[in-house]
Amino acid sequence: MNIRKKRIFSLIAFLTITVVTFAQQVGSNSPYSRYGYGLLSNPALGASEAMGGISYGLRRSQQVNPGNPASYSELDSLTFIFDMGVSGHLARMNDGINNRDFYNGNLDYVAMQFPLVRKVGASIGLLPYSKTGYNFGGARSLSNIQYVESYRGTGGLSQVYAGVAWEPLTNFSVGANLSYLFGSFSRSSVVAPVAASALVTEDKFNYTLRDLKYDFGLQYRYDLDKNRSVTLGAVYTPGIQAKADVNHSVLLFSGDPYENPWLAPADKIVGDTLRGASFQLPHTFGLGFTYTNGRFLAGLDGTYQRWKNLDYPDILDGLTAAERYNDMIRINTGMEYVIDPMSQNFFHRIRFRGGLSYSNAYANFSIVHPESGRNTGMGSYREYGANVGLGLPVRDYMSGHVSMLNIGFSYSRQQPDEKHMISQDMFRISLNMNINEFWFFKRQFN
Repeated sequence: MNIRKKRIFSLIAFLTITVVTFAQQVGSNSPYSRYGYGLLSNPALGASEAMGGISYGLRRSQQVNPGNPASYSELDSLTFIFDMGVSGHLARMNDGINNRDFYNGNLDYVAMQFPLVRKVGASIGLLPYSKTGYNFGGARSLSNIQYVESYRGTGGLSQVYAGVAWEPLTNFSVGANLSYLFGSFSRSSVVAPVAASALVTEDKFNYTLRDLKYDFGLQYRYDLDKNRSVTLGAVYTPGIQAKADVNHSVLLFSGDPYENPWLAPADKIVGDTLRGASFQLPHTFGLGFTYTNGRFLAGLDGTYQRWKNLDYPDILDGLTAAERYNDMIRINTGMEYVIDPMSQNFFHRIRFRGGLSYSNAYANFSIVHPESGRNTGMGSYREYGANVGLGLPVRDYMSGHVSMLNIGFSYSRQQPDEKHMISQDMFRISLNMNINEFWFFKRQFN
């Protein structure tokens, strides 16, 4: 296969995967995704994820890093990078009495990076922003009527981005991403009477959000000597002021609409729309650094998001602006070690990675005591994470370029404020293929 055919194949693969992903919802089973915009995603790809999620000070010529768009300029004028990641995870929920396991799999992201001119690089891709997915409930009774009440939600936000970076001064780079943020959410309560002849009632809210998002980044590398350097990075994302229509409906079905999605409603009781509801996303500030000596790399990131008092429709969660959100702080730290990246021994070129992370939840939740049934106020959770991973080099002997198969394992725990709230333990395995090719090398023959 000549170089032209390889380029066309890669582009077709990227476009096909992107279109398929547009039509899919990002998997989640956490009841905490019920509030706000669901569970937020950290924009750390492949190797970055295995290093605890660091990205602000990470600057590499063979890795796509949309977490800091200033990193795109660290790319030679001949290289094209294609990056894709998939994952599978097991989530275990525990309320202190009962526990339940859930399994999910996702296509996590697709990204490309390529040079434009000397000291200018660009990247395009599709990334997750947030995900919503839950299904919980139980048996109820009212006036001797037995029924099952379930709360269900699906959806998520994704972003298609295009970014560019420029290195105007030696070791100093600036960059920016322009993203199209899009997604839809549905949240409903379903009441299914035990009586076989009774109709099932679905009370549902649905909305679709679309807006533009911007990320601005800079990086500066300070060389300590020939082999050692420190890179400082900073990122700022302005807040978003979005408007969307919230559609509310109460429908009657002859069966469960989630178990039988082809069912048409037997009757509509309510059909209403809240026009131009205000949805705000926060200002985000990120600062980080990495240290490397060629064989060992270590980094630390800090992120702050200003969520407090942002607009969100009260009709969706019944909370006020003062109690809905918390300002969020996230800390990520990680490292990578390779015995000898230039060795002929395959095992000496394997990259060993590990990292830790911590964040508080940006959303608060209304807490109901399981025994008394009384509302006991607002609560939240803290999330702790640990990652390990391997980078397995794959050499193209025609070009000499080295691609990388990244394998990552992670564990995270959502630890709630109250003991009777639901805790979540998640075990995740991820696979990422980072393909490096000479797209811009002028060959003398095919």
